[in-house]
Formats: sequence, C-alpha cells, structure tokens
Amino acid sequence: MLGPVLLAAAGSERVRRLVSSAPLTRPVVDRFIAGEELSDALDATTVLLARGLTVTLDRLGESVTDPARASRNRDGYLALVDELAAAGLAERAELSVKLSAFGQALPDGHDIAHRNVARVVAAASDAGTAVTLDMEDHRTVDSTLAIHRELRARHPETGAVLQSYLFRSEDDARALAAAGARVRLVKGAYREPPEVAFQRRPEVDLAYVRCLRTLMAGAGYPMVATHDPRLVAVAEELAKRAGRAFDGYEFQMLFGIRDAEQRRLAAQGHRVRVYVPYGTDWYGYFMRRLAERPANLAFFARSLATRG
Repeated sequence: MLGPVLLAAAGSERVRRLVSSAPLTRPVVDRFIAGEELSDALDATTVLLARGLTVTLDRLGESVTDPARASRNRDGYLALVDELAAAGLAERAELSVKLSAFGQALPDGHDIAHRNVARVVAAASDAGTAVTLDMEDHRTVDSTLAIHRELRARHPETGAVLQSYLFRSEDDARALAAAGARVRLVKGAYREPPEVAFQRRPEVDLAYVRCLRTLMAGAGYPMVATHDPRLVAVAEELAKRAGRAFDGYEFQMLFGIRDAEQRRLAAQGHRVRVYVPYGTDWYGYFMRRLAERPANLAFFARSLATRG
C-alpha cells in the first residue's frame, strides 16, 4: 500500500523540500546515489569495473520545463562522455538518459529533446560507448520510441527501455526484437493508471516474462533489468532455450541493490551492468527506489531510526 503513496510523493514539491533538507536523509541516499559530482560517478565506476562489472551512468534530472536547463543537462552528459573517454572507461561504461531532462515536456519538446540527445549519442558513439533512452511515464512512450528509431538510423547501438507493467509493451517488444535493438526490460517505476498498466505485482511479473521471452527469441540484445531471483532464473533458462551465449544478453541491476548477486552473476561469466545514478537532482529517483521494494523502505526506516 505504501508504493502508490511514495510514487505520489515523488512528484510533490513540498515533500521534496522536506526530504532534501532533512539532515538524516543524506546517508541513506548515498546507498542508491553514487554522489552529486561527476568525479563521484567516475570513482564509483572505477570500483565497479575493478569487480568485473560494467556500468551505465545516469546524470539525474527529469521533467525539465526550462530550455536553458535542458541545454545544461545535455552539456552535463557531453562532459561525462569526455571524462569517460579521457579515463579510458568508455568501452565498459555506457550512458542512460531521460528525454524529459532534455526538454521533452516543453512546447515542441519532441524536437528539442531529439536535437539535444542526438548530440550526446553522436559524442558517445565517437568515444566508443552507447546511450540507452530511459522510459518514463506512459505519455512519453510514443515520443521516446520515435526518437529511438531516428537515432538508430545512424547509431544502431542506441538502446531503448520497455516497462512490463504497460499493456502496450508486449507489442513494443515484438517490434524492437524484430528490429534487432538493444532493449532494457524493467517492470516499471512510475505511478500509472489502470487504463494503461497492470496494477498487481503477479500480473506485472507475468507480463515481464512474456516480454522477455519475445526479446530472447528475437534478433536484438536483451538487457534484463531485475533484482528478482525468480526472473533472473527465468532469464537464464530462456537464454539457454534461445541458444544465446553469455555475450548475447546481459543483466542490469541498480547501484546499491543486491551487490552480492551482481558479483555472483559476473563470476559465472554473465555480463552484469550496474545502473549508476549521480547528480544533485536525486529526489525523484530516490523516492521511486523506495516505492519499488519494501526492503528499500525498511532500510530507509532503520537508517533513520539508528541515526535518530
């Protein structure tokens, strides 16, 4: 029952101010966020790579309503690409971007976001890495997938994300699998109405398996984003049935969650990519992490109680 409450709080400016200013919050946030500076993200990346993992970096920011801020977000990603290239990390560290951070919600936002992200994708390609377009709420899906198609015409390594809780995602999985795209499959972390999305966890899980079966049997590269041991096992079995070697798909997990499982899968030979968020605009991301799993909320509560 707390999940919808936390997702609603993720969009509340009043709650954001309260959480962000609370002196006890920062140590808890540090579990899920690599830091606020680019240097923090690079330090975390170096540690993870040394453990045999790979990385995708998210410079936090979303729902931009100011063109200047959208440009700053683009420039922040361009600086990230430069630093990855200079440090020799680009081959094992990719980028994840939210198009709402690049102006998708502005008037003419589709075109603005496309122009901004195209520069980042081109720079990443030149540096030897790739970009995945994160998926946000259901109202942005058509725009995001259209931009993804346009970007792949010149940069076919550009990835997309599908959310299994959306009714439409099975159709989208078939289209992307046939197109040979790189697809990260997630359950979904936004508050969506029952008209467009499954509401019950068992239904979301079953939809995840259906989408995953399609992706594994298709021509693309599945990126299995889950911390659920059952779905990890399902993914391994579906990959085996599809004749996929370990380099034909990968697992993705969030920074700070199930670290031991990340290392276990990597030790078995799987490619495991850790989603590493950083930046000052961490509030929305943090609240969605709390809403996703009761264990995260319990960790938050215990930490506050301990520090209190």
